Amino acid sequence: MQSIIAQTGEIRGFVYDKETGEPIIFTNVVIRELMVGKATDANGFYSLSKVRPGTYTLLCFSIGYDTSFAKVNVGENRIVTQNLYLKSKHLELNTVDIKADRQKAKENVNISSNTITQKELKQLPTFGGEPDLVQYLQVLPGVNFSGDQGGQLYIRGGPPVMNKVMIDGMIIYNPFHSIGLFSVFDADIIRNAEVSSGGFNAQYGGRVSGIIDVSTREGDKKKFSGKISANPITAKLLIEGPIRKFTEDGGSASYLFSYKTSYLDKTAKTLYNYADQGNGLPYSFNDIYGKISNISANGSRLNLFGFHFSDNTNFPITQYAWSSTGGGGNVMLIPDGSNSIINANVGYSNYKMSQHSADNLPRNSSISSFNASIYFTNFIGKDDIKYGFDAIGMSTNFNYTNGVGRLLFQDDNSSEIHAFMKYRKVFKRLVIEPGMRVVYYASLSEGSLEPRLGLKYNVNSNIRLKFAAGTYSQNLMAAVSDQDVVNLFYGFLSSPEKVNSDIRRQTAEHYVLGTEIDLGRYVELNFEGFLKNYSQITNINRDKVYDDNSYNLWRPYYLRGDVIKETGKAYGADARLKYEKNSLYFWAVYSLTFVTRNDGRRDYTPHFDRRHNINLVFTYNFGDKKSWSLNTRWNFGSGFPFTQTQGFYEMLNFQNGVGSNTNSQNGNPGIYYTDVNTGRLPYFHRLDASISKKFYVREHQTMTWILSATNVYNRENIFFFDRLNYKRINQLPIMPTLGFNYIF
Repeated sequence: MQSIIAQTGEIRGFVYDKETGEPIIFTNVVIRELMVGKATDANGFYSLSKVRPGTYTLLCFSIGYDTSFAKVNVGENRIVTQNLYLKSKHLELNTVDIKADRQKAKENVNISSNTITQKELKQLPTFGGEPDLVQYLQVLPGVNFSGDQGGQLYIRGGPPVMNKVMIDGMIIYNPFHSIGLFSVFDADIIRNAEVSSGGFNAQYGGRVSGIIDVSTREGDKKKFSGKISANPITAKLLIEGPIRKFTEDGGSASYLFSYKTSYLDKTAKTLYNYADQGNGLPYSFNDIYGKISNISANGSRLNLFGFHFSDNTNFPITQYAWSSTGGGGNVMLIPDGSNSIINANVGYSNYKMSQHSADNLPRNSSISSFNASIYFTNFIGKDDIKYGFDAIGMSTNFNYTNGVGRLLFQDDNSSEIHAFMKYRKVFKRLVIEPGMRVVYYASLSEGSLEPRLGLKYNVNSNIRLKFAAGTYSQNLMAAVSDQDVVNLFYGFLSSPEKVNSDIRRQTAEHYVLGTEIDLGRYVELNFEGFLKNYSQITNINRDKVYDDNSYNLWRPYYLRGDVIKETGKAYGADARLKYEKNSLYFWAVYSLTFVTRNDGRRDYTPHFDRRHNINLVFTYNFGDKKSWSLNTRWNFGSGFPFTQTQGFYEMLNFQNGVGSNTNSQNGNPGIYYTDVNTGRLPYFHRLDASISKKFYVREHQTMTWILSATNVYNRENIFFFDRLNYKRINQLPIMPTLGFNYIF
């Protein structure tokens, strides 16, 4: 065996767009004489190892590009670096013979995982004229959003705090704006986003439900370019260009800057005054992201980036604001003569939020975190092994007053260290991906051993079976009142040190079983069943009525404790059908999900338990040069649970203790609630549509006009219920927009 390995070599390199220098991701590189190949990764990198010595022809082909050829000479125990450069086609073919995503599907487990690229983002109708990641996330299997306003993401029974969101390796604590149609990410700078809804491998940790890992692209390496767009809701400026121009025999350096803003709070008064219901549409936000990239001749790269995101909402009954600021860098090293790749990143992120409501009770939260990691990847033929380390430090500050006026607060620092290893072994039909993640929570003085396993069996070239299981943990919890119909406030705090003997970090176990079926060349069917067992959930105590001090030690813990331990389950199944041929794209998803919780006293369903969810997406490109595009999306969802109002009382303020004069003060309205989430909101459904026309101004310059509308048939979907004034406030009505963008 040793002699066989010693007699082989390796071919590796990057695939680039010849005109722009942009890496071409998830495309095929094939050795023609051996008919073996590999798909490039998210950086455009490929590696073909265990190649016997000889002279070979490399082929690389991708939709929209001419096929590229290169001769390589492989020697014994030698690594050959061969970059490939693809030139755009002037005439687009109707079909291709081989698709890289099919090859990727056969050699990767990819269970409960979706890869989003620029191509996918452009398939959906746009709100205002610009695509957005949040709109695509909403159509993925097992994903629920709470609505147009106050939108929050729930992945297969996991609330936002259980989902880790990263951009270029930095942790983002709130990636979605209060108007739930927009995220903080500029779609035009996204290279790809990996979304895992369960059973994710040992590379990811620190959360017990889902992962959203966003990577941004480098700036234009050949010329100064950009994009300007505007519509009644938002405006955007994107500029990019070379610091050192890209050449085929050398590296490059580039910059990228993106700014987008929303002024709906101003335009709604004139254009959408019918939508205000007396409250207006008081949403505004600003997002800034910048990046500098340097790439060496062999493909090693260094990226530095920073961001500032802010959001404001000003309803008469509540004012809510948050801001997020951070920065960092990452490096990808490709050592000469080594079959390893080294990835490292470092990042700092700060998130602050506050809410001021009619009850005048304080609610604010902040979290600052520092994260650093280093990963190593080794390629062994079709197999690979990845291992590495993460370190995270967090500082949390939290002040929250619950519905009965009791203050809950925390000011804490915590740290954790992660180590992981995963190995992917590809047999003829079977793919095995075992892994292990080890976590030490320094502030809790305890560790967590988290085994993971992924399997895929290729029954034949069109049918694949897959399975994944694993254990997960996290040292982060959220404070959300399950009594609110819609929650704008979403505070963060670290898991408490030993409280009530067993209230610690949150833990879960995942089990996923599924199948992938290729129904011909253009149709893909994916079906998965899943179970998430949340063996420990740390939650804010909604029943707290007494201060947790020495005077109240005789009272039951559930009446005085700040936090409680819960358990829960999320289980169900989802099906996804995708059809893509020429200019036609169709996507259909159905998700069936059951979510339960037990807080030690009662069984209940959390407010995000949506039983049925359907998404239908249709896209058609037509006209000369496919310059017209029609995009539609229809969403149907069963009603969310909510806690009903039973009555009211006057809640007096005893801030001076027994000396408080109750005869001279006016109390705030207090609410008597029914049991937790015993009611159900009405069903939700909505149709969005857009049509666009692209005009070719001159070389590298285009202008596109976009006519779009959300909630086309004006469905009245509930957003919020003002309990004190007994008034229903709906989600957005029909809102047509006309926008344009100019690319130069």
